[in-house]
Amino acid sequence: MNARSAGLSLGFSYVGHIYSHVLTLLFPTLVLSLGPEWGMGYEELLPLALAGSILFGAAALPAGWLGDRWSASGMMVIFFLGTGASTAATGFARTPFELAAGMGLTGLFASIYHPVGIAWLVRNAANRGKALGINGVYGSVGVAAGPLVAGVLADALSWRWAFIIPGLLCFLTGIVMAVMVRGGEMMETKVDVKKEAPASRDDMVRAFIVLSATMVFSGLIYQCLSLAMPKVFADRASDVLGSGSTGVGIAVASIYMGAGICQYFGGYLADRYPSKQVYLLTFLLQVPICLLIAAATGVPAIVLAAALAVMQTLNGPSESILLARYTPMKWRGTAFGAKFVLSIGVSAAGVPLIAWIYGATGGFAWLFYVMAGMALAGTIACLSLPGGRDEIPVPTTGEKAAAAAD
Repeated sequence: MNARSAGLSLGFSYVGHIYSHVLTLLFPTLVLSLGPEWGMGYEELLPLALAGSILFGAAALPAGWLGDRWSASGMMVIFFLGTGASTAATGFARTPFELAAGMGLTGLFASIYHPVGIAWLVRNAANRGKALGINGVYGSVGVAAGPLVAGVLADALSWRWAFIIPGLLCFLTGIVMAVMVRGGEMMETKVDVKKEAPASRDDMVRAFIVLSATMVFSGLIYQCLSLAMPKVFADRASDVLGSGSTGVGIAVASIYMGAGICQYFGGYLADRYPSKQVYLLTFLLQVPICLLIAAATGVPAIVLAAALAVMQTLNGPSESILLARYTPMKWRGTAFGAKFVLSIGVSAAGVPLIAWIYGATGGFAWLFYVMAGMALAGTIACLSLPGGRDEIPVPTTGEKAAAAAD
């Protein structure tokens, strides 16, 4: 295994994780600027993101299959070019339909990242927990940067430039990667750097069933929090954050930036403790947090939202390790695609759920009660995962060399 190629593959996977979240999380903050300009309410504008949210998850399965059967690096080039071009084009929308169509295309191309990019990372990493933790930090930076980029660019320039500028940067990154792939600096590989004994068929089946349920709950909670948080802060914490988009954007960005640091800690835990235990604990702790945030305002609302974001990002590495551990290598991209069909595609139901609850109640209390129920259901499901400590074999000399590239 070429250590330079492995290192570049990990690097582009990390950067891709940033773009996949930045470009799909611009709109929830831009709604605050777009509403007055187009004369539309929050509950009318938010559903425009539905097509993009569905495709971001639903298209992950065929993307993962293509990554397994064709080329992971080729699919990643398409991810950068397609997502960047679609986001930039959304900035030129003149009607709600054009805006929804642009975000739909962005979701379609962005769907490539999670099944292909993470399977690609797992294949090239010797220390999977460490690499997944670092990748989680980058993803959290993306989640944090999305609202910040949207708020700052919307206030400084316009909502249109908040789509165009980051879209062009993503497109240019794709050109750089394409040149490196074509020049042979990044090589395609179908072999894991880290070798593991295969799991039993019974454990694979049981893990598949349980993870299918927990990933739906986790995805719904994540989707609800990330989409609702800007509006929750605007409604409940304006005395702390001010009335503009920038204060809300900075608060959301700070929360996900802090949560990103905990993602690295989650990778540390997943390398040293049974992933099942780490995964279960992070689900369990979300239950009381959701119940408390339902009625919180001001600084307590911000602190509790931060705690919930930390729990969600902390369980990412353990979930990915469990999925990789109980999936045959040749189907791993497809498995990660199925994961994001469940955790992101199905969780697109969070968009109409938020709009319906807010429209019916004028607030978010019942949304957090529902999220608490999802976290409890996820905790119960985790108890049925295969038990025991994950196997962590001693790396070979070649694996140690690849680990240096992580």
